[in-house]
Amino acid sequence: MIGFLIKKTFFDLWDNLFRIALVNLGFIASLALPVFVPSLLLAVPALSIAVTLLGVLWCCIYLSAAALSIKALSDYGSFGFGDFFRNLKAAVPAGIFMWLFAFLVFIMFTIVMPFYLDLGSLFGLFLAAVIFWTMAAAVLSFQFFFAVRSRLEGNLLKSAKKCFLIFFDNPGLAVFSLLHNIVILAVSVLLALLFPGPGGVLLYLDEALRLRLLKYDWLDANPSESPAVARKRKIPWDEILIDERERTGTRSFKSFIFPWKD
Repeated sequence: MIGFLIKKTFFDLWDNLFRIALVNLGFIASLALPVFVPSLLLAVPALSIAVTLLGVLWCCIYLSAAALSIKALSDYGSFGFGDFFRNLKAAVPAGIFMWLFAFLVFIMFTIVMPFYLDLGSLFGLFLAAVIFWTMAAAVLSFQFFFAVRSRLEGNLLKSAKKCFLIFFDNPGLAVFSLLHNIVILAVSVLLALLFPGPGGVLLYLDEALRLRLLKYDWLDANPSESPAVARKRKIPWDEILIDERERTGTRSFKSFIFPWKD
């Protein structure tokens, strides 16, 4: 499943290179607000901090709207400017939620954990370790939050719960996805975030969730005697992905560079 996920993501990235680049350009412009503008307001610290926080909030809302738009690419479709701007309103709650989560993670790693470590006691070390692994599980879970909000129904709390369920039921996929996206963003920095960039990461996460949901469709269609037995069942990905493989197809190197010659 992982191999096909990477293949389909790459194909969809290549087929929508211009759209992904535009999404990334919009994010780069948004990132300027919390990164560069506060340095111009250092004479007024409160205003500088407020601009930073509001800038990060806007970036979260932007990514939420981008995820709602990019979902169409995973479904073998496309999106335009009108779709993105229509998605902005729907993206606000999820953007605020992720902003609060990012703020919580920042506080935990920069203030709370160092405080307990500075206690210099076994109890402090224990609490710091609990916080670290709790935050690690949360980060692994909430990397899918925008994709979950785009694809699954429910309010913010239900979406958060589904993120945790996806992580605990698919820890291997979650860990691989986080490492994959770190590498992708590192490569993107060399290309000024233009490609694959944040848009590529959002596309990958949506593709990952979309394909993973096929597993649950298969489990619903093939119920087991008990949940314990169901968790140990081998998922027949070759069977599940037959239609997806046919729709995605195969391509030669020539077809990537000169698609009009096929």
